[in-house]
Amino acid sequence: MKQGEAKNEIREPFTDYGTYSYADYLTWQIDEMVELIKGKVFKAAAAPGRKHQEVSLKIASQLYYLLKNKTCKVFEAPFDVRLPAHSEKNEDIFTVVQPDICVVSDRTKLDEAGCIGAPDLIVEILSPGNNPKEIYNKF
Repeated sequence: MKQGEAKNEIREPFTDYGTYSYADYLTWQIDEMVELIKGKVFKAAAAPGRKHQEVSLKIASQLYYLLKNKTCKVFEAPFDVRLPAHSEKNEDIFTVVQPDICVVSDRTKLDEAGCIGAPDLIVEILSPGNNPKEIYNKF
C-alpha cells in the first residue's frame, strides 16, 4: 500500500507509474481490458475487429474439437493467465496476460480466477492495431 492510502481504498490503474500486482488488478473497477507485464499496466487496443474474431473462433473451435475427449481445456479471452515468478500469492504476481486462445492440459493450474502458470499452448492473433511495444513486452 502506498503512503497516504486508506486500507480499503481502491487504487485505479494508470493514476501513477508504479508497479502493480495481481492483488491490485483485482481491485480495479474498469470496463476496458488490461494486462500486467512485470508489474506495468498495458491497456488492450479497442475491441478486436471482425476478422480477428473470425480467426479466433476458427482456431479455438478446431482446438476444442481436436481436444474434446482429452484432459486439455481450451479457453478464449478474456481469461486471466497469471505467471508467478516466486510465489502464487496474488500480491506477489506481477504478470497477468489474456491470450486470445490458450490450451491447458494440467488441470491443477486452473482455478476460478483462470490459470496460474504457463498454459501448454498460447495463440495470439496479431492485428494492425497491435503496437510493437505491446508485442515485444507480451512476447
